[in-house]
Amino acid sequence: MTLTPTAKRITSAAAGLALVAAATAALAPSASATPALPSPAACNGCWHPSLQTSWNWVLSTVPTAPFRNVQMYDVDGFNNTAANVSALHSAGIKAVCYLSAGTYENWRPDASQFPAAVLGSGNGWPGEKWLDVREIQKSNSALRKIMDARLDMCHQKGFDMVELDNVDGYSNSTGFSLTAADQLYYNATLANDSHARGMSVLQKNDNEQIPQLLPYFDGALNEQCNQYKECTTAQNGDYGYDQYVAKGKPVFQAEYKLATSSFCSKDNANNFNGVRFDIDLDDKTFQACR
Repeated sequence: MTLTPTAKRITSAAAGLALVAAATAALAPSASATPALPSPAACNGCWHPSLQTSWNWVLSTVPTAPFRNVQMYDVDGFNNTAANVSALHSAGIKAVCYLSAGTYENWRPDASQFPAAVLGSGNGWPGEKWLDVREIQKSNSALRKIMDARLDMCHQKGFDMVELDNVDGYSNSTGFSLTAADQLYYNATLANDSHARGMSVLQKNDNEQIPQLLPYFDGALNEQCNQYKECTTAQNGDYGYDQYVAKGKPVFQAEYKLATSSFCSKDNANNFNGVRFDIDLDDKTFQACR
């Protein structure tokens, strides 16, 4: 069949557009795959709390003696000094270093060190923004240096354990296209970095990835799983804090709105360390289930 001049021009133009599209695709940066997860790092010599460990959680103030009669205090890593940690140890209490690993907080002393490119959407709390946790995959990651410096601070102050908060950005509106694989890599890396400094580490948030994170963390801390009926694998289908207990690792469970009469029997049956606190975590309310 002989093409008309008009048809020839259309065919030629289509071919040209195809060549341009192909060239553009070849020049466009391709999305790099998330690196394979690192192997879990052992934490030999670390403090490993038993399944039944009494605890208190105080973040909005610095606790002072006399302390509550518990085995563990979870406190703010920046606001508490080495002397505060030593005071807890002198009372026979282990100290957990609270850090927000998944968000930027504009009041922290290292806030100016965060590159603008890793700061995303607000997470609902004043002064906080989600972090682009993908940045940690770079060979010379600025974000990892910041977080490792924080872990060094915890270690130097004498903390026994670390609580990594807000490590579930991939399931929130962060302003970044984070994947579950990105979050797993970030969480596993920081858990390993905690172990490398002689501190055990608690998983906080990211419930859906409990099965994958179990080998990296030494326990878990949860808020309000009884209120929202999401504590166990039976409730969720694939994941639950009972999986930590099955591995001999403790679960620290906090409720704010429920009365102890409506959740303590469940926490005790699940072998969780349940406590009712004020939502401000100011040490004014402390009602332990056991």
